[in-house]
Amino acid sequence: MAKAKSVFVCTDCGAEHTKWQGQCMECGAWNTLKELKISTSSKSASRSVQGYSGSQSNQVLSVNDIELGEVPRFSTGISELDRVLGGGIVPGSVVLIGGDPGVGKSSILLQVMCGLSQAIPALYVTGEESLQQVVMRAKRMQLPEDHLRLLAETEVEQIIRFAQQESPKVMVVDSIQTMQLAEVGTAAGGVTQVRESAAYLTRFAKQNNIAVFLVGHVTKSGEVAGPRVLEHIVDSVLFLEGQSDSRFRTLRAIKNRFGAVNELGVFAMTELGLKQVKNPSAIFLSRANEPAPGSVVMVIWEGSRPLLVEIQALVDESPYGSPRRVSVGLDSNRIAMLLAVMHRHGGIQAADQDVYVNVVGGIKVSETSADLALLVAILSSMRNKPLDQDLIVFGEVGLAGEIRPVPSGQERIFEAGKHGFKRAIVPMANIPKGGVAGMELIGVHNLAQALDQL
Repeated sequence: MAKAKSVFVCTDCGAEHTKWQGQCMECGAWNTLKELKISTSSKSASRSVQGYSGSQSNQVLSVNDIELGEVPRFSTGISELDRVLGGGIVPGSVVLIGGDPGVGKSSILLQVMCGLSQAIPALYVTGEESLQQVVMRAKRMQLPEDHLRLLAETEVEQIIRFAQQESPKVMVVDSIQTMQLAEVGTAAGGVTQVRESAAYLTRFAKQNNIAVFLVGHVTKSGEVAGPRVLEHIVDSVLFLEGQSDSRFRTLRAIKNRFGAVNELGVFAMTELGLKQVKNPSAIFLSRANEPAPGSVVMVIWEGSRPLLVEIQALVDESPYGSPRRVSVGLDSNRIAMLLAVMHRHGGIQAADQDVYVNVVGGIKVSETSADLALLVAILSSMRNKPLDQDLIVFGEVGLAGEIRPVPSGQERIFEAGKHGFKRAIVPMANIPKGGVAGMELIGVHNLAQALDQL
């Protein structure tokens, strides 16, 4: 038997240490080192799966000597998923999909695999459910499962052996935390097992030009469970998000070697699985019939398309000495900064008021185009005066009180016009030269001008 030895592995980054210490020397995290018993044979096996090619015929080439061909892709059958992937599935790619339990990771992958199995060989490997459970879910969702090949297995070596026999074009492994290599002497779900299993499957996908989808569990903090190196091994990392009290789900990429990472896919959870939402703005704009103070519509840019979302603000007198600043979907620090700008350059003070801000629909807004809409909603709530429901507002607010233009501003205005909005308060530099038929465009240079228009 191979002699066993102990190593201490960081649960955050996967770095190995010969002895325990309080801080990981690679990522700087504290109290993340865990002792693992491994054998010398497992270390040699791990080294064998790190590289994608063991050939010695490689050579150094100049850029001009490398021939570039168009990356072949094939559609998943779901346009919203294709959008997030960058245009479809790339053969030989490895995609990691994470999300909270019950958000719909297995459901959307089962939908994709059942659809693809009608045209190309597809293999669905489950390590958490029985084959009967998978078939029951497919029948409940009324999916065409007659051509889909299923395998219930947790040993990676066996999965590879069956995959070589089936020769699929696309394969799903659900989930990577249940997989294990026989050479690695640790339990499934451990840092070493997750890392080595993912590296083994990645090498198999690259060498055989098979697209592989990996399902990943998430921790309480919302990150993919296992070592951080897992996200570096794969080609794409997608997150499926959704609130428990909402039937809508959003899919976004945080890493994508074959496309942009700022695309957003919107789905609705139904009895028949996840259904794509081709016009998300219509969902996020389901406003009340009566106009309410503190509500305004803004236009954000997600990937290659604009989205109209509603932002709500509630300003109330604070009963405590320290007013609260609570936000859902926006950065709390930026709200505090914008309140200071409004006081300095707009003459409106909210130092003794509690400010609550919410982006309707569970959307997280990270761009600065929401600055002006946020201040307008706060002012509407402070004055208890509702805004017109056909008004849209967007623009970045600087510390000097200036209203800066935002990217793709004209496209945002055109999108608002398609949804029936008649009035817009936007940065002066974003107004189209010819205007927009049926819309009153109000360009502003600074915050004072924007507040005067209200």
